Amino acid sequence: MIQEAIAQRVLDAALETGGDFSELFMEDTETHSISMLNGTVENATYRRRTGAGVRVLKGEQSAYAYTADTSEAALLEAARGAAAALEGKKTLEAAVAATKRPAVYGPAIPFDTVDNQRRIQLLRQGTAAAQAESGEIARVVAGYGDVDQRILVCNSQGVWAEDRRPRTRLSIDAVAEAGGEYQTGAERPAAGKGFEAYGCIDPEEAGRQAAKTAVTMLHAPQCPAGFLPVVIDGGFGGVILHEACVHSLEATSVAKGNSEFCGKLGQQIASPLVTAIDDGTLPGEWGSIRVDDEGTPSQRNVLIEKGVLKSYLIDILGSRIMGLPPTGSARRESYEYAPTSRMTNTFFAPGTDDEEEMLATMGEGLFARRMGGGSVNPLTGEFNFAVLEGYWVRDGKILCPVRGASLIGRGGQVLMSIDRIGRHMWMGYGMCGSRSGSVPTNVGQPRIRVTGMTIGGKGGKL
Repeated sequence: MIQEAIAQRVLDAALETGGDFSELFMEDTETHSISMLNGTVENATYRRRTGAGVRVLKGEQSAYAYTADTSEAALLEAARGAAAALEGKKTLEAAVAATKRPAVYGPAIPFDTVDNQRRIQLLRQGTAAAQAESGEIARVVAGYGDVDQRILVCNSQGVWAEDRRPRTRLSIDAVAEAGGEYQTGAERPAAGKGFEAYGCIDPEEAGRQAAKTAVTMLHAPQCPAGFLPVVIDGGFGGVILHEACVHSLEATSVAKGNSEFCGKLGQQIASPLVTAIDDGTLPGEWGSIRVDDEGTPSQRNVLIEKGVLKSYLIDILGSRIMGLPPTGSARRESYEYAPTSRMTNTFFAPGTDDEEEMLATMGEGLFARRMGGGSVNPLTGEFNFAVLEGYWVRDGKILCPVRGASLIGRGGQVLMSIDRIGRHMWMGYGMCGSRSGSVPTNVGQPRIRVTGMTIGGKGGKL
């Protein structure tokens, strides 16, 4: 993307006002996207994004400038613009390419070798399967997206790192209607691979599952409210871990004292059954990276081990503030953002409990089979999440589906209240928004049981 000599001059220019660290991030990203409504293509787009960002650190101060122009003159202007935000005299010279980490991954089937008709066929298969599932399916919205991102990160400490990040995702949203009532079911499988991912991603299965959820919820009564046991299924159920716990373990929050887990390394913060991991090294996963957006190799970070807090997620700036080493967790949406600590693939490790026994011994409560999005306050850990597909349990048996359920609580309390963790873990796929933009993240878990949570709902006794 750039000659080493030019990178040297850019990094050196960024240190002109006394910075003690400079960094150049460059990207070249191609994307394809297609949207379809009831089998008819509505939009098909191709986009290419190129640009660069220059960051300067001085102690715990940070300045960032970016440009879509990757000429030497524009990069030098960005470097001096970032430097101008800091005051002082130059004391350091930049080093370049002392540590090289070349890109090591290429997709088996690159996206630029795939005809759009192959992408459209996937959407038609998913749409047809959803429509065939029930006559109550009134609308199917299908979408396809792929991204091939190439990045380069170099810094004044001699790091020169490259990565190639192919990703693709399919989405099927099925809307069921009866008597003027509407309910939606959605499936969004994804992978950190090239088009070869569709040897494993089944658009027809995604369509069927989306339709089943929509129809099931269409005929479900409103969920009752109360403080009761909750069983949360695997996969995207891990969004509770992601939102209500691990956001509070990112240096973005911890370094500023804005986390309920500040100063708790080595302390028990969860049930002894809980081991929580963030692992960006998993091959082919949606949230995986080979190096982070500061050029640090990705790694497996055990955050909680048998209930004890073992690690935070830390970027270079967070490392300076916290006095702890970086964890390969710095991420950004694009060159327009400075990096900060973010999750990759975050999940509860499998336990030893029988999944059916969790329901059979819970008495009365909620089985949250599919979770939706929500909101959280990292400082307090307080959260509110929607349940997209839920079932009411009584005397250890599923009584009926319920709709309109939400889960309300505080991350630390939920972690301590987990009394069952199943044996089979799987992943769900999402996008995570933060101060460095929106990045792809996996969430995952086995089926888990919480002894008591506040269930929000508008229904009466069932």
